[in-house]
Amino acid sequence: MARRVAIVTGSSRGIGRAIAERLGADGMDVLVNYRSDAAAAGEVVAAIEASGGRATAVGADVTHLDRLREVFDAAERHYGGIDVVVSNVGIAKFAPVAEFTDEDYDTVFTTNALTTFRTLRESATRVRDGGRIVVVSSGVVATHSPGTAVYGASKAAGDALVRVLAGELGARRVTVNSVLPGAVSTDALHSLRTPGELAAVAKRTPLGRLAEPGDIAGIVSFLASDDARWITGQTVNAGGGYF
Repeated sequence: MARRVAIVTGSSRGIGRAIAERLGADGMDVLVNYRSDAAAAGEVVAAIEASGGRATAVGADVTHLDRLREVFDAAERHYGGIDVVVSNVGIAKFAPVAEFTDEDYDTVFTTNALTTFRTLRESATRVRDGGRIVVVSSGVVATHSPGTAVYGASKAAGDALVRVLAGELGARRVTVNSVLPGAVSTDALHSLRTPGELAAVAKRTPLGRLAEPGDIAGIVSFLASDDARWITGQTVNAGGGYF
């Protein structure tokens, strides 16, 4: 069988890195996308190759349409086609609605909602029949915590796109789903929340801890597999029971 080809945007660190490495371990050729940290992306490529896979790193700020298209072009050029796309991009800013500025709103929605839309639009015409599209959303869409309204709304836009695009691509056997991670122990999360806040989240989570990036990667791996061929148009809650 021909090897499947996966693109994972924002995959030099955190959840994206874990997803890229897991898909590589699953036997896929992986296009590792990064914005600025070439060294970290190189480590991801090395990890995939060490597990027997193939990977290529492409530096591109995918919030710019021309650079996003370069990532898709690179996957087709290096590996001959695209079977799996994981849209993993986001910027988090938390503030009450009354304090959110227009400028911050534009930044959050451009990075999260517009870039996700463009990635899905590109995927709709480039992913081969029988392919998989997965959006990494956010658990704040489901928790409705104070201060998360704009960020949550920008992520919820992607979930709405997923549900409709699944119907539009179903005839080609392309599945489209999103994953809503809860609190995941990444550098980004630890920079946004105090240790006390994170301890409180872990205590309220039925499974008793924060998620690790690999927990989310395992879910994406399943959705990208043939075993998930009958699941499409879904948002998968991945909060350890928190939501």
